[in-house]
Amino acid sequence: MSAGNFDINELKRRMHGATQSLKHELGGLRTGRAAASMLEPVQVEAYGSHMPLNQLATVSVPEPRLLSVQVWDKSMVKAVEKAIIDSNLGLSPATEGQVLRLRIPELNQERRKELVKVAHKYAEAARVAVRHVRRDGLDILKKLEKSHEMSEDDQERLANDVQKATDSTISEIDQLLATKEKEILTV
Repeated sequence: MSAGNFDINELKRRMHGATQSLKHELGGLRTGRAAASMLEPVQVEAYGSHMPLNQLATVSVPEPRLLSVQVWDKSMVKAVEKAIIDSNLGLSPATEGQVLRLRIPELNQERRKELVKVAHKYAEAARVAVRHVRRDGLDILKKLEKSHEMSEDDQERLANDVQKATDSTISEIDQLLATKEKEILTV
């Protein structure tokens, strides 16, 4: 693997994956309004594996503070119900047949603070993931320099690029968090 083979874009892609995953998780943190995306993180124990809720049911928003989950397979209603309750979204389904109705409670201050904490936890996990990618990249560069497949100058230049990519990704994560925090705390 020569300097030409060291793929900074692959590292950037992996870092980008961490921000995409954070966007997804933050999208699931709810504010006082109902959004179908709130249930995206919910995984259901179904047919011997874990499946995203949207592969087992249709989620709709009939009112601003109500979610409706239409489970396609009658035998899966209980599993979907359990997954929603276990998801820590603080939603309790009212089930009629194959339809689960989820009222979105008004957020009180305490709940808002809890959600902000969760958002911070998600953001920290994303930062950690990005730092892992950085470490991988720097390790590869050190090995290449050590085995004389890369000059010290190239190694330093590329290490710099890795750090720049890390900094810009971390700042994107902080921005996503700040935006979500504002959304949660806005009454």
